[in-house]
Amino acid sequence: MNLIVLFESDFTATDTVIISDRRFHHIRQFHQPVQGQQLKVGLLNGKTGSGTVISLSEQSITLEVLLENQPPAALPLTLLLALPRPKMLKRTLQTITSMGVKQIYLINSYKVDKSYWSTPLLQQDSLREQLLLGLEQSGDTILPEVHLRKRFKPFVEDELPEIACQTRALVAHPYHASPCPAASTENTTLAIGPEGGFIPYEVEKLQATGFEAIHIGQRILRVENAVPVLLARLFPV
Repeated sequence: MNLIVLFESDFTATDTVIISDRRFHHIRQFHQPVQGQQLKVGLLNGKTGSGTVISLSEQSITLEVLLENQPPAALPLTLLLALPRPKMLKRTLQTITSMGVKQIYLINSYKVDKSYWSTPLLQQDSLREQLLLGLEQSGDTILPEVHLRKRFKPFVEDELPEIACQTRALVAHPYHASPCPAASTENTTLAIGPEGGFIPYEVEKLQATGFEAIHIGQRILRVENAVPVLLARLFPV
């Protein structure tokens, strides 16, 4: 935990918070705080700063906080990700969040098993938990928005043209694609398929919407590895 994310409900005064949940147990175990020590904190969807330890008990920690810094800049990216298997989804969401992505669309694909859409991980509270872990890792406070789209064709035909309008629209595809373009701060819409990539029909539908197929070399990576590689290649992060 490189940043303690604070919630409005933590505040007992304008500059004082009391933490007694998972965050408190992590702070006590890994930071081993003492009175007067400063910890890095940030208000969810707000500024970052410092929290000075006022008091510590077996049940909670009280901090005096000063929030005066802006969180890290977001990546200029909308990410379309074919829904990964649940075990991979947790790690991937944390990685995406820690790298600064703020708009995430989890979409369907022919190779996405129907059972994946029934995972409890897609419940709002479960998604929020993974996103918060990503924020804590990277020192960010701005919570990403996650959109679920269970039908590929209606999404691509009806919503995607507006989403991708006036952006660098790319689909990561390991076959018959151009090399990954150079890093840029240009607004980008990136589609990443499931294990093995999108099927040809899906690639064609994306290309008809203006997407360019790109690859990152001869090696075919798992989604959880392809995501950070692509983001590091496409943006000066």
